[in-house]
Amino acid sequence: MQQIDWIILVITLLFIVIYGVWKTKGSTGNVKDYILGNNETPWWTVGLSVMATQASAITFLSTPGQAYHDGMGFVQFYFGLPIAMVVISMTFIPIYHKLKVFTAYEYLEQRFDLKTRSLASILFLVQRGLGTGITIYAPSIILSSILGWNLTQLNIIIGSLVIIYTFSGGTKAVNVTQKHQMFVIMFGMIVTFFLILHLLPNDMTFGNALHIAGANDKMNIVDFSFDPETRYTFWSGITGGFFLALSYFGTDQSQVGRYLSGKSIRESQMGLIMNGFLKVPMQFFILLIGVMVFVFFQFNPVPLNFNPNNKIVIEKSIYKEEYHLLEKKLVDLSEEKKEYNLLYIDHLNQNYDNPILRKKLTALSNKENDLRDQAKELISKADAKAETNDKDYVFINFILNYLPKGLIGLLLAVILSAAMSSTASGLTALASTTAIDIYKRNLKEEKSDKHYVNATKVFTVFWGIVAILFACIGTLFENLIQLVNIIGSIFYGTVLGVFLVGFYIKFVKANAIFYSAVISQITIFFIYYYTIHIYPTGQEKLGYLWLNFIGASLTVILSILSQFVIKGNKKLFHNNADQF
Repeated sequence: MQQIDWIILVITLLFIVIYGVWKTKGSTGNVKDYILGNNETPWWTVGLSVMATQASAITFLSTPGQAYHDGMGFVQFYFGLPIAMVVISMTFIPIYHKLKVFTAYEYLEQRFDLKTRSLASILFLVQRGLGTGITIYAPSIILSSILGWNLTQLNIIIGSLVIIYTFSGGTKAVNVTQKHQMFVIMFGMIVTFFLILHLLPNDMTFGNALHIAGANDKMNIVDFSFDPETRYTFWSGITGGFFLALSYFGTDQSQVGRYLSGKSIRESQMGLIMNGFLKVPMQFFILLIGVMVFVFFQFNPVPLNFNPNNKIVIEKSIYKEEYHLLEKKLVDLSEEKKEYNLLYIDHLNQNYDNPILRKKLTALSNKENDLRDQAKELISKADAKAETNDKDYVFINFILNYLPKGLIGLLLAVILSAAMSSTASGLTALASTTAIDIYKRNLKEEKSDKHYVNATKVFTVFWGIVAILFACIGTLFENLIQLVNIIGSIFYGTVLGVFLVGFYIKFVKANAIFYSAVISQITIFFIYYYTIHIYPTGQEKLGYLWLNFIGASLTVILSILSQFVIKGNKKLFHNNADQF
């Protein structure tokens, strides 16, 4: 990194933190102000804040890498999101505003009882606590391996910066900083997209780039198959994705807190609908950037494995020479790929999509994948604990090696800004849920507003430290964005089921929903372990998105059946009692 990159990076991050502290100075005198921003947030800020909460660093590190390896199919994950936004706007938001709740889980006690509220809040704290740690860990692990920065120090720096302005200004600070973070993020990604196009061969159009991507099976956007083992299909997106979005945006306090801060029901609804309109196009665009990076590497040298740590492992092992041989084969293959791609472009410029060349490009791509698989085997032999999957390193490798001076600093600022925005939302949600649903609810004597504000601040610091500690001991998964979604899918379905029963099935009472939720959550753990987390084969029998649908459906069905059983037992008891 050059000096100009450091200047841009540091100035951008310091501006966000200082602005957040300054803008909210002296505005957190009561709980409503600290947790809900005093309900002063306009709809467009609500919308940007909702988007920034979900668009973590993982989005901008992992999603392009996901597209590089697997193509555009991941966008199907978001197909159910717009529908979920409409449902939440029509049902969830009016109820939350009418009851004047600070957290989503307050509603559950009013509808059911304390134990149901506590169960839902604890499930949220577990999954969001893990998720917030990952949002810190994601950029840290990448930047540390690429730039040689100390991982622990990076975790502490990112976590501390977020704690400073979140502690200072609560939800209002999070909202005002996320607004600027989203502008930084989108500006950086748009500039990067057009720069990639600029770096492609001179006679190559955007249409030609899409043809090359298509020839390598990167443009298969929609899959209508019913195969349950396929992670991303139209059906898993429109059902499992719908239930995941409904759970995340409707019951997760990190998102509920964003739109509860709106000026009115209408402002909250408009902000959420804005997210529904923009989220799918934004994810499509980020995936498209990943596909364009793939096209770029059809004409430029590409590493055998994008994770630089694996190169270090190999160089210290007895498999070094074998690995170098694979690298030489890849260099030769890259030259051949470049030659055939240029020939393919020439034919495209003559309005001829040559099917023979398309097959040749696919064959060359398969050869490259074989070389990469062989490299992964050597890396595993050299170090059994090494993470061979390099999806999360693709985009950062491109940024550092091919972007001009100044833009590197901007893109790193984008990554760190995204990490800070989602982490800040996570901390405020964790702190407010702990303070309101656990601490305040179980406190025997009433305290002042100032006391609960201070308690929320203390919990903000506590969860910030927990997230940093988890980030320091975390480990890479197959893909970080998938890890976050898997964690969410394990818990969200059950919690959503509880809320759906509360909203729509009025005859189900507290005991029925509580025990049904417990059984449902235990069942999801078993389903995940035996059908998705299959060790040691790793063969998935079920796409993880279906956990959201199963968890929600199971909770709803069991609660209805349980209520009939409980009602029947009570009736039988009373009849027997009358006989005596």
